[in-house]
Amino acid sequence: MEQISLPSCSVPVLADVDICVAGGSCTGVFAAVTAARRGARVAIVEPQNRFGGAASASQVCYWHSLSNLDNSLRIIEGLTLEVLERLERRDAVAYAPVANPDWYALLNTEELAIDLDELVKETGVLPFLHARAVDVLRDGEGRLNGVVTAGKGGLGVIRAKFLVDATGDGDLCAAAGVEMWRNAELQPPTTCGKFSRWPKIRMPEELGQMIHAAAKRYALPEGVVWGTFTPHSSTFMLAATKIPDSDISEGAALTAAEIEGRRQLRAIQDLIADAGFPRPVLESLPSLIGGRETKHIRSLYRLRTDDLLSGRSFPDVAARGTYRVDVHSQNPPGTRFLYLDGTEYFMSPYLPMEKRRWRAPGLPTPEYYEIPLRSLIPAGFDNLIAAGRMIDAESGAFGAARVMVNLNQTGEAAGETAFRALDTGRTIPEVAAADNGNDSGPQSGRMKCTE
Repeated sequence: MEQISLPSCSVPVLADVDICVAGGSCTGVFAAVTAARRGARVAIVEPQNRFGGAASASQVCYWHSLSNLDNSLRIIEGLTLEVLERLERRDAVAYAPVANPDWYALLNTEELAIDLDELVKETGVLPFLHARAVDVLRDGEGRLNGVVTAGKGGLGVIRAKFLVDATGDGDLCAAAGVEMWRNAELQPPTTCGKFSRWPKIRMPEELGQMIHAAAKRYALPEGVVWGTFTPHSSTFMLAATKIPDSDISEGAALTAAEIEGRRQLRAIQDLIADAGFPRPVLESLPSLIGGRETKHIRSLYRLRTDDLLSGRSFPDVAARGTYRVDVHSQNPPGTRFLYLDGTEYFMSPYLPMEKRRWRAPGLPTPEYYEIPLRSLIPAGFDNLIAAGRMIDAESGAFGAARVMVNLNQTGEAAGETAFRALDTGRTIPEVAAADNGNDSGPQSGRMKCTE
């Protein structure tokens, strides 16, 4: 790409805080709120007009189980549970009628955005909407000491002692010089849409078969199809589009994916109408495509699939979960699920479900898995921590860790860790080392990477 040099300029200091969070998904908001409740001065920067990320801007309305495998113990509480209780007060959430490993809570994503506004305001977090973190600020010794933002007023700087990257794509980490990597096959993004006059079509079987039969005619890539009605509403949220081989952390690819996702939604409307059903009425488009996976950070520990499926315990646990390993496949189209109980399913958009066991019967079944704090900490940095889907995890492990109830917890862990480092005068890696049982007092903070 051709490069040009811009003249140097002076930019305003928008805020001087203890912790700056880049990215206002639930993960980012939870990081900011956690640190603010502990007493830190916190700012949060979000490019969209609302907080909530995939849940609000992308309209992804499911949160998964908060309990262990047999539902005898709640393993996820904190801000995830608090937000669900807030939504309950407005009749804006519905729960699975029976214990279900696949989903737990169905959200009104518009109400969620307002609840996140209220959380930010109540805790005194300084919000910057319509603003994107575009670079990091360094002091004379090269240490990160702020975030460069681009917003309505142009460029600005938020000075901060600690930085939390909750951008999803690791934008802040990449700007800081963190080593980034990608899995060989990225899980594809999906554009959701909300419809009225949704026909009585069996989901996902019938719609999946309809798309398969007409895929060539409508130029529709095939993949898992799902959808649901908004709680206490006739509005139907559909997730049936797929943009294969797309790394939406790159600007051109993101632009192309946004346009292609909307085209596919219209093609599905046309397909349904051509099949003899009333044409669904498109009521709402997301302001952001639903990204599953792009870049990952090189951290102090790369999470392995076997760590999750074996229920490995970590002394520096940052999150717990039971969501299955869920890897979207492009060839053949579909999704492979590996559950903690040893069952495996391959769900095709048009063929009967395949079922087998990946673990021999009789072997121990873990009640949940854990995600270590070290997988959130970029190697070689003292005051930077990541939260969200840029977590350092191989493909299968990422397929389980990437869902919102898990990533929500990484946000809380990042906010808590940044505050503890601030409060104790330590680096973030030193805090992690103490949690990992390797506390030997003040160090350089540049821990060795392990895998």
